[in-house]
Amino acid sequence: MEWIKTVENAISYIEEHITEELTVGRIADNVNISAFYFQKGFSMLCGYSVSEYIRRRRLSLAGGELLLSDIKVIDLAMKYGYDSPDSFTKAFIRFHGSTPMAVRQNGATLKSFAPLHIKLILDGGTMMEYRIEKKAAFKVMGVSRMFSYETANMEIPKYWDEVHQGETEKLERGMYGICFDEKMNGDQFRYMIADDLTEENASENGLEEYEVLAHTWAVFPCKGAMPQALQEVNRKIFSEWLPSGKYEIVEGYNIEYYSDPAKFKGGMQDAQYYAEIWIPVKEK
Repeated sequence: MEWIKTVENAISYIEEHITEELTVGRIADNVNISAFYFQKGFSMLCGYSVSEYIRRRRLSLAGGELLLSDIKVIDLAMKYGYDSPDSFTKAFIRFHGSTPMAVRQNGATLKSFAPLHIKLILDGGTMMEYRIEKKAAFKVMGVSRMFSYETANMEIPKYWDEVHQGETEKLERGMYGICFDEKMNGDQFRYMIADDLTEENASENGLEEYEVLAHTWAVFPCKGAMPQALQEVNRKIFSEWLPSGKYEIVEGYNIEYYSDPAKFKGGMQDAQYYAEIWIPVKEK
């Protein structure tokens, strides 16, 4: 998989089907990549979530169409995926700064949001640490919940807080954050906060058990205060390492490994705190 080309193909697909129902799963399926990695990589490369990009493109196109045709606002709202003229008008005002009627009657200023074009820019030749490691299958225990791709970035940190406040007696530490993308084409994925399996503890505390299959993993060290250090390494994986490397993602998992915060003076906010990102890969 050429990562840049994959995202470019996804953008082309979005443009061709901009007035149709577009979900992350549908777009990712069209470019043959798991929805989880597509959503994550798109945001890292483009600076927008998939849903935000689609929303901006639709409102930009709707503004132009409003000026160039006599289409009714209700028909324009339905064409670009809004359930009612009211919801369309509210979104239109937030984007353009004026109501649809003000644009049509008074020639109010519109904003334009052009389709994205992805370019790989060489910037300084920075080095990125990683290792390729074959890991046998291993079992974990923990708690999990389904998350929407559209809201996961906001909801998962809240889930960690919830688990630490209510499940600390059940989990030993929470050494893994595991994304399971089993269907690979849906709009949701399962996220588990987990430890290595101890069958006695899992049974006593009613924890879920799961076996992570054997894979070859690209392992990326993350050193520094969380979550900033982790987010920066994620950004580099999708913007630098994948486009220029000899590996591609194998669908299935994305694992965050967290070392014991008690071993660091500042806990997870310590400048030396250590974590890792594991991505299953194969050679291109």
